[in-house]
Amino acid sequence: MAIIPSMLLRQLYTFGSLQNTAGGVQFAIKNRLSDAELTALQNISINGTSVPRSALSLDLGDETITDLDGISEERPLVFALGTILLVRAMVEPLPPGKHTIGIAFASNQFGALDFEVEDAIAEGRVDLARIPRNSEDDFGEAIIRQRQAFAEQLTGAKLDHVSRYSFDPHIAQGNCEHFTGVAQVPLGLAGPLIVNGEHAQGEFLIPLATAEGTLVASYNRGIKVMNLSGGVKATVVGDAMQRAPVFVFEDARQCRDFVRWVEENLPKIREEAETTSRIAKLQYIDPYLSNKFVFMRFNFSTGDAAGQNMVGRATFAACSWILDNYPGVKHFYLESNFATDKKASQVNIMRTRGKRVTAEVIVPRNVLIENMRVDPESLAYHYGVATIGGFMSGVNNNGLHSANGITAMFIATGQDVANVAESSAGVLYAEVTPERDLYLSLTIPSLIVATYGGGTSLATQRECLDLLGCSGMNKVQKLAEIIAAVALAGEISLASAISSSDWVSSHEQYGRNR
Repeated sequence: MAIIPSMLLRQLYTFGSLQNTAGGVQFAIKNRLSDAELTALQNISINGTSVPRSALSLDLGDETITDLDGISEERPLVFALGTILLVRAMVEPLPPGKHTIGIAFASNQFGALDFEVEDAIAEGRVDLARIPRNSEDDFGEAIIRQRQAFAEQLTGAKLDHVSRYSFDPHIAQGNCEHFTGVAQVPLGLAGPLIVNGEHAQGEFLIPLATAEGTLVASYNRGIKVMNLSGGVKATVVGDAMQRAPVFVFEDARQCRDFVRWVEENLPKIREEAETTSRIAKLQYIDPYLSNKFVFMRFNFSTGDAAGQNMVGRATFAACSWILDNYPGVKHFYLESNFATDKKASQVNIMRTRGKRVTAEVIVPRNVLIENMRVDPESLAYHYGVATIGGFMSGVNNNGLHSANGITAMFIATGQDVANVAESSAGVLYAEVTPERDLYLSLTIPSLIVATYGGGTSLATQRECLDLLGCSGMNKVQKLAEIIAAVALAGEISLASAISSSDWVSSHEQYGRNR
């Protein structure tokens, strides 16, 4: 039977949920640990005083339980992962300020659990207009129309286009709360692009969702040059998704000893982590010590999913075992900001987050001059100058605009667009070959993509993945190679336009919408 450390157990409580109601007081508990069955609710106390069992009720959303004695080992209460349980107590309203809530219960999975938390009753709570929702079916047409009417009435705006969509809204469950409609983004096609990858081999039509004029045309121009050069070689060279907990100790020596213990117990830590998923596999743990803190990047492979949630669960399980078996940890946080989720960082450039993929091409001299009106020497020199500019400005990419193509493909194929923060990092290299051709390569060290799960199952996003032959399982490496190849096409196109002074005129011709 697993034992949950008290510092993790308190995470069951939803802070900020304590409030007075017409019938007394209520607060919320959310299962953030794992699927469980409650076999007894032993005690609820407020400020040290136990609430009579007859004054307690549990609201599960679709069911309210008033007979707490009916919960037993023979008739357990299912408390699945993610379930929110409202605890209501028919007691006198609490005054504004801090209050101590005590909770004691038992479960089949974890045995007897007992913890206390502090929460507060806020003063002057303002009742704002609430977005309509339906606890039974929040993706039905009736509640969606109700939300649309609510938005129009509250703001005076008309949702004539937002309200028009071609798919069953229920497929968006798990992707979007309070579904009200769609934000339609123009979709253009570039290519076909010849990719000579290990997973992506052949010609691919490229879907680009964007509102930026000239973007599709620019990528199409770069694709033409690379096709005339025989296509792009693309290679995935690394694959890792992280969660980065931090452990706090008394001093640096305790930190050092803890890291040694983790290294010695890595097989057991890996075993605990991998019990949470049949896909997530713990590859290695990177420790970083500073002051009295141990930051640990848990590195997982996650199959065809991007995997942030998956590795969060796995790391939580591993850390629960660590906390239960290693004394001396003063504080613990599941995420320390060292995973740099949705943020650009130097550690990702060095150590990889998502897929580390490189796209390469050798552009013959005559192809570059005839199609881009620039020679290899000029372009290579331009890249050298731009790298100095990037170094001085502190950017995470010495190239020009790989984020443009990556973002457009992310939107089209249902990726988490906020991951462009990490995926925008790039290392560009150019040289003139002995044959006086141009060798150009782009390494994207933290490309976070998926072909399964998340937004990839939505209607138009799935169709765009189908265009690429990248929907479903065992396709994520293929998608990563294609995206890297597209990003390289954008680099050669824009660099050539700047070097040949075509940049401004192209935007004036294609990018004006005034």
